[in-house]
Amino acid sequence: MFWPLCVALGTVLSLSGCRVGFSGSDQAADPVVVENAVAYIKRPLLFDENNGSLLADDLRQPAMFRPGARLFLKDRASPAAPARDISSRAFSDPSFLNKSGQLQYDVRDLDVSYDGTRLIFAMRAPDIDGADEADQPRWNIWEYDTTTDNLRRIISSDVIAEAGQDIAPAYLPDGRIVFSSTRQRVSKAVLLDEGKPQFEALDEDRESPAFVLHVMDSDGSHIEQITFNQSHDLDPTVLANGKILFSRWDNAGQTPANGINLYQVNPDGTGLTYRYGRHSHDQVGSSDPVQFIRPVENDDQHLLVQVRPFESADLGALPTDIDVQHFVESDQTTDRTSGMAQIPLKSGLSPLGEPGLNGTYGYTSPLFDGSDRYLVSWSPCRLVLIGGDGTPLTCTADRIASGHYRAASPVFGLWVLDAVTGTQLPIAPPVEGQQFDEAVLMTSRPLPDYLSTPVLTDEARSLADAGLGILHIRSVYDFDGNDTSPGGLATVSDPVATAPGSRPARFVRIEKPVSIPGDDVRMIDNTAFGRSRAQSMREILGYAPVEPDGSVRLAVPANVAFGISVLNAQGERVTQRHQNWLQVRPGETVECHGCHTRDSEVPHGRPDAEPASVNPGAPTTGLEFPNTERSLVADMGETMAQTYTRINGIHRLNPDIVYDDVWTDPMAAPKADSFTYAYADLSTPAPITSACAADWTSLCRVVINYEQHIHPIWSVDRTVLDTDGVTVLDDYTCTACHASQDAMGAARVPDGQLDLTDGPSSDNPDMFKSYRELLFNDNEQIVDMGALIDRLVDTGEFERDENGDLILDGAGNPIPIFATVNVPASMNTAGAMASTRFMSRFRPGGSHEGFLTPPELKLIAEWLDLGAQYYNNPFDAPEN
Repeated sequence: MFWPLCVALGTVLSLSGCRVGFSGSDQAADPVVVENAVAYIKRPLLFDENNGSLLADDLRQPAMFRPGARLFLKDRASPAAPARDISSRAFSDPSFLNKSGQLQYDVRDLDVSYDGTRLIFAMRAPDIDGADEADQPRWNIWEYDTTTDNLRRIISSDVIAEAGQDIAPAYLPDGRIVFSSTRQRVSKAVLLDEGKPQFEALDEDRESPAFVLHVMDSDGSHIEQITFNQSHDLDPTVLANGKILFSRWDNAGQTPANGINLYQVNPDGTGLTYRYGRHSHDQVGSSDPVQFIRPVENDDQHLLVQVRPFESADLGALPTDIDVQHFVESDQTTDRTSGMAQIPLKSGLSPLGEPGLNGTYGYTSPLFDGSDRYLVSWSPCRLVLIGGDGTPLTCTADRIASGHYRAASPVFGLWVLDAVTGTQLPIAPPVEGQQFDEAVLMTSRPLPDYLSTPVLTDEARSLADAGLGILHIRSVYDFDGNDTSPGGLATVSDPVATAPGSRPARFVRIEKPVSIPGDDVRMIDNTAFGRSRAQSMREILGYAPVEPDGSVRLAVPANVAFGISVLNAQGERVTQRHQNWLQVRPGETVECHGCHTRDSEVPHGRPDAEPASVNPGAPTTGLEFPNTERSLVADMGETMAQTYTRINGIHRLNPDIVYDDVWTDPMAAPKADSFTYAYADLSTPAPITSACAADWTSLCRVVINYEQHIHPIWSVDRTVLDTDGVTVLDDYTCTACHASQDAMGAARVPDGQLDLTDGPSSDNPDMFKSYRELLFNDNEQIVDMGALIDRLVDTGEFERDENGDLILDGAGNPIPIFATVNVPASMNTAGAMASTRFMSRFRPGGSHEGFLTPPELKLIAEWLDLGAQYYNNPFDAPEN
């Protein structure tokens, strides 16, 4: 149902269907609203100096500064109630005034205490004229107490307050505060442990420092980081059950499907789980994928979520009710039946970004009184005639359809929306060029449950002390509730039915994203990332075995983001890249059923929605798994990984791939041969430090750079000598054949058109020639008159002029068109299994079988699986 406009150009109109009037006559009709104070932000609209267009905001730039905002408080939610500026006193010193004598600070992210007496928010001081960006003020957390009229910055110390950008605060039930910040306190400590300087790591677009969740006491002390995303974690809100719900930018790999989804976590950082949105970004009729931001739990435990694209040119969002309790996606319930989770609070709205008769909504917040009413920032639909004088006109269906008008700048006022009747009650009239935003009601709410920190077991405490947590995967063969193992789990887990060498999944590799500094810390060129920047830089935390039933239980470093790769016996990834970051807190156990494909819409990572595990574990207690070692006696329901670690201790990560057949009962079948792919067996530099080689701890990393660790493999001497130790029978040295010159220095075509010799590339001198030859397409070459040149072939076409007529040479003949011949790249940044043109040569039966050692092939495979980066440490890359 369309409802008529209530505001045009800042003038209130009395029209049918609208409850209006700014004289205070609304008090008797709506006493609940009037009896509570309302806090809100009033800010000027900002326009582009070059073209006059409204400056859009971008969710991927959370630190955006929009000067000129003020925080106001009305004692009653009534148009007649006076508004008090409660924020400007913080900047009463004349030094905060700009050249025009104006205060140019900014305010955002309001949250109300549970007793309704205090208001917490983020505020940033005005810019300092002439100061560098790094020296400008930062966003701080402030609190206003209505009972004492006291305004204070939560962190009193200037040094500590300015140590990060702090936004989006929310009260926890125990009085502490959760907020989003670039402080990255624990992550910075990890950087020191890695031998790097402390810095604010950039998001995965490398545009701004990443915001992640922190908690602190009410006086600003005991600041602790609780999430470890590589892009932004924003808008935390506390649910009735005590958990923190927030908006996470999933941007690993910078895939086209990246987006902001809803997650939850406990206040201590444990229990991080996905909640909603991954496959729901195209469900509101917007031309651009929408994101899910600023969630807040409503009276019915549904979520009120602001839904909008990354960039919003009209500052609008679609206020949407989402039943996250019973839905995991917009059209999928937690029990995988159909339905509809997302319901706009107001029907009949036009797609986001398009003019519509029902206007544009900005921020929306509940009244928390069970009435299904909301405080809304709302602008009527306005148009300007293209080529006209710019005067805003009221929208009509004919004007919108004509194509002769464009959207005018919005004019946001404050209203109370009754979602049941669709009517709106005005609170503050709109003002041209201003935006009323983020209105919240100062009302009491039930206190959420308090979640205490769980008591750790002896095993968990020991691991926590070592900076470790526990990862348990019930089966890597479990894909969305389907058993993908050959012959089924009962077959693949039986060493007699399936020999260890026939199992497709043998190891897991735990991988960590590398923190990338801003240019003020280390200025590196894009070529430092190599052929593709999608995977940024990656480190390896280590390897562990996959048990015969596909289960894994191992200790992993805590307080870092990590992903998982499932590997075959050669150490090559056999699954898609894991593009959602996991984390464990010290001593925490994180359990998942199995794996997931990126295109699957089956719920994954949400315990109450994903399919049951395909691995039920041992059917009873006191019984070994079929044909396995009799000492490995299971308890009922245990996976093989749980049984093994209960008896022998938990697996620790290893920098090397090490296999020992611990499961096969030698009375039933011969044990499989042990093998190891060890860095110590390389004749080239190993990608680990000597200290970590001696003692692999949670602080150790495998860091592979092409120049230092991959390129030297090509020149390793691989001559084969006769028994006399002198006579050369053969030479498998890579550069003996893959070189553009022979032993006498004469030009030649390298074998396979692949030159692996030293020297910078003529295409890009910042990269070795061999790297470009391996990872980029090239032109086929021939030797002509003692020089290597590109081979040209006749295309069968002839040169023509702009009219399509043949161009003739001096002899009157058509001029043929010649083209180079493409040579495809030997390697692929998608991984070792995708680099068939290279890796197949070394597999059994391949032309180069035995030329490289298993540790060398494992090193190449893991480097390719990470993304074939040129450098995997920004501090190893040269500075610009």
